[in-house]
Amino acid sequence: MVAAKKLYPRAIMAFPGSQEKGLRDFFVKSTVYFLDIVQAKKVDLERVKRLILVDTREPSRIGRFCKIIDKPGLDIHIYDHHPSTSKDITGSVEVIETVGATVTILAKILRERNIQISSDEATLMSLGIYEDTGSFTFPSTTEADYQAASYFLSKGANLNIVSDMLARDLTVEQVALLNDLIQSASTYHINEIDVVIAQAYRDEYIGDFAILVHKLMEMENLKVVFGLASMKDRVYLVARSRISQVDVAKITKAFGGGGHPQAASATIKDLNLIQVEDKLLKILHDRIGPSRIARDIMSSPVIHVQPETSLKVSGQIMKEQNINTLPVITDGKLLGLITRGMVEKALSHSSRHLKVKDFILKRFSQVAPDTPLHRIQEYIIQKREGILPVVEKEKVIGVITRTDLLRALASGSTPPEYLYDVRRYYLRKKRVSYHMAEQLPKNILERLQAIGKVADGLGYNIYAVGGFVRDLLLGHKNLDIDIVVEGDGIHFAKIFAEQHGARTHYHTKFGTAQVVFPDGFKIDVATARVEYYESPAALPIVGMSSLKLDLYRRDFTVNTLAIMLNPHYFGTLIDFFGAQNDLKDRVIRVLHNLSFVEDPTRILRAIRFEQRYGFKISTHTSNLIENAVKIKALEKLTGKRLFSELKPILQEQDPPLAIKRMAQYGVLQSIHPKIIYGEQLESVLENLKSTISWYQLLFLDERYEKWLIYFLGLTEGLNKEEMTELTERLSIPEKIRKIMVDGKKRADRNLHQMERKVDMKNNQIYRYLEGFAIEFLIYMMAKTKSVLTKKAISSYITKLRYIKPSLTGKDLESMGFAPGPIYKKILDSLLDARLNDKITTRADEVNFVVRRYMKKAS
Repeated sequence: MVAAKKLYPRAIMAFPGSQEKGLRDFFVKSTVYFLDIVQAKKVDLERVKRLILVDTREPSRIGRFCKIIDKPGLDIHIYDHHPSTSKDITGSVEVIETVGATVTILAKILRERNIQISSDEATLMSLGIYEDTGSFTFPSTTEADYQAASYFLSKGANLNIVSDMLARDLTVEQVALLNDLIQSASTYHINEIDVVIAQAYRDEYIGDFAILVHKLMEMENLKVVFGLASMKDRVYLVARSRISQVDVAKITKAFGGGGHPQAASATIKDLNLIQVEDKLLKILHDRIGPSRIARDIMSSPVIHVQPETSLKVSGQIMKEQNINTLPVITDGKLLGLITRGMVEKALSHSSRHLKVKDFILKRFSQVAPDTPLHRIQEYIIQKREGILPVVEKEKVIGVITRTDLLRALASGSTPPEYLYDVRRYYLRKKRVSYHMAEQLPKNILERLQAIGKVADGLGYNIYAVGGFVRDLLLGHKNLDIDIVVEGDGIHFAKIFAEQHGARTHYHTKFGTAQVVFPDGFKIDVATARVEYYESPAALPIVGMSSLKLDLYRRDFTVNTLAIMLNPHYFGTLIDFFGAQNDLKDRVIRVLHNLSFVEDPTRILRAIRFEQRYGFKISTHTSNLIENAVKIKALEKLTGKRLFSELKPILQEQDPPLAIKRMAQYGVLQSIHPKIIYGEQLESVLENLKSTISWYQLLFLDERYEKWLIYFLGLTEGLNKEEMTELTERLSIPEKIRKIMVDGKKRADRNLHQMERKVDMKNNQIYRYLEGFAIEFLIYMMAKTKSVLTKKAISSYITKLRYIKPSLTGKDLESMGFAPGPIYKKILDSLLDARLNDKITTRADEVNFVVRRYMKKAS
């Protein structure tokens, strides 16, 4: 713009948008700052007779000046180096050349006209060339750019200033933004080209985003990168490419942007970050994807049913997935098809117990993976096939529906992202191999590597998933490893076990297996699956799916991470749902709005994870919990499922925090309406925590059930009938239930009696507390408010309960006492004397018995 000003001295300079930070800094440090640069909003558009555009000719990039481009009599002059587009502004003077920087074009004109420039102007113009050519490293750089730089240098350009401007320090906010880009970088392997997409969120606008994307490209040595940033109410897209196969100018054009084949950008107002990424992925697959065949447009893995599946379950799957036709498959082989109309008609006649095998359609067409698109079109359009199974080596590997074909014909796009084969459209967040090598025992790491090799041999993608991956990234020890197979999980488990001398247990209905190694170590294996719920709080119906669908059914984003174990991709982190960001932000977030309605136990898990990791339940997720509690979703759970989630909460490091959180959501009343969280319950729970800590410091060998202690504390306000009602509701086994109910009643009664005593002898303390398990003793010690009673219970736990008489029944017999009730009476009196320190030795006991009982007998 400064160079154009030299050609048009009477013109005024105005930026249509905000200045880049580099320009602002330069203006502050140089005399160019005093040039006639005005704000665009202060220009009187009615008085403009000539509009000189530099470095652009797109209406969308000239701000408010686009309002006058059709003004009669307006003379437009254009100097630009960008490729032409259909929306370009036309002018009476157009100087368009394919060079690395627009200022190169203007430098040539300045030399030809012998127009003099100052050293500050030469420095600024040099900065423009260095910025636009990436310091002469971009493929768009030409010989003319070098010549222009040489010319500016001859006019006194200060390269030290240029260097300072290019190497300027990033602000704290920019460093944080760059870090987010690095952490979120996802690599998509499309037609043998790695395309990286990085994204970040910010509430406020942060400048020089293009510089950050360029730095990401340099730091990671990327060939193609797309940077997405959601700032304020817009999404900023910056693209860079080093290869001719990817023209980023054409790709950003779809978003209303533009630029060069190697560098382009766009600003998007009406889409959010996720929508922009989805649209970008579809465009990328369309622009650089392979020619389309059946394998490219099919939906896979195949959602299907088996011959023995009931019609009711088949109908539910069709309804949930909005599918009209399902393949019927057994052992990977296609038997036929079943349609929704057929199922609904059968069910309308109350044929609820009939199986799919009774209604299979056996006349259908199928195609091979390499069947061309035009042939698929013939089957679906001309032959009116509703669904085309894709079969390879007698195995169904996918299906093509009318929707798949229409999508391919209309937009040239591939199937939805969640159906992408991870091998072909390879998504990589980052490698975590070093985390695994650093944190896992060597033998465990080797077993995971072996798992990947076996799966690779079977043609399966295989992943470690869930809590194991979450805790690996958090640095917490967790060797509870879950494996998901995109294929037949049970088949994989059997083959692996055979090759490694292990045993397997499997559950055909759920497609799960457990591999047990010779040393007892266990790994759980599951087939990638999707779950359907017949009703809220019911157990799920399970079907096969892709990895993304399998992860989508999980409770929270932080549990959706996966690590690929196949050798070529070993240690690659897969993150479909932003779990890394949620781990970083320490947020618990569900994946969909019906999550707590479908499975109310997730309410308790959300609270447990929040307190365990010091996370925070997101606002939206919190609202969903409140709504689920309001509609009494928890009360629809079976007691067994409710207790299975309550028990782990009571075993956490700090149960009182979790219980308080449960109270805030109204969960406690769903467990039992008489559990009221107030000062009394809060005090008991906190006292339990400190009492347990005290007990642990005794370093006794006696183990205790932490969950039982806190369960007693949680129910401290319930009477025997209410306690019975609750334990029956939770389906606690009868033997344990009796111990809990009777033990708590006796504990509360004895504690009340102890608190009424002003002074108790040791034998009285003993009689009140004998027979209680340690869990009840800790509960009583925590519940009482009497300091004397606390001391009494403490004395019993640490000392009194270990005191026993030395004499036994055999000793009494040898002393001449005939066996009978007298033995208990003598031994009890000996214990009382021992407890009250009246006797201390075996000889004392003998004298005590002789004096008190033998004299009486004589």
